[in-house]
Parts: sequence; C-alpha cells; structure tokens
Amino acid sequence: MSRVCQLTGKRANNAFSVSHSHRRTHRLQEANLQWKRVWWPQGKRWVRLRLSTKALKTIEKKGLQAMAKEAGIDLNKF
Repeated sequence: MSRVCQLTGKRANNAFSVSHSHRRTHRLQEANLQWKRVWWPQGKRWVRLRLSTKALKTIEKKGLQAMAKEAGIDLNKF
C-alpha cells in the first residue's frame, strides 16, 4: 500500500538533501502517517485508517463523518 493519507490525500514531496558543500541529492519528504483505530459514532464501531497526524487533529475538530464526506470515502468499507 502506498504512503497516502486516506482522508486528506497527503503524500511524499520531492526535495533535496543539501550537504555542507551545498551538493544537492534527491530525497523524499514522507508524510507523517499512522495506522489509527478511530471511533465512528454514527456507525457505532471502530474504523482502522492510515492517517496523517494533521488529519488526526482535524478529526478532533470536525469529526470523522464530516472528514470522510469531504474526502468522498464510505466508512462502511473500512
């Protein structure tokens, strides 16, 4: 499975590692993703998702149902 947040769509960013002599080599800046079990009150069950830490904070503010609706995800499949 690719490293993509299932709610926000965050993924890796192409970047450079810059040495002391300023030589640049390609690297990836990976998103901070965690496997989390989140309680889904409307479905009365736990849902296991791969989420970015930013998405976790947003779920606390908006709620899981609202976030899934914005992302176009059916939580019954998880």
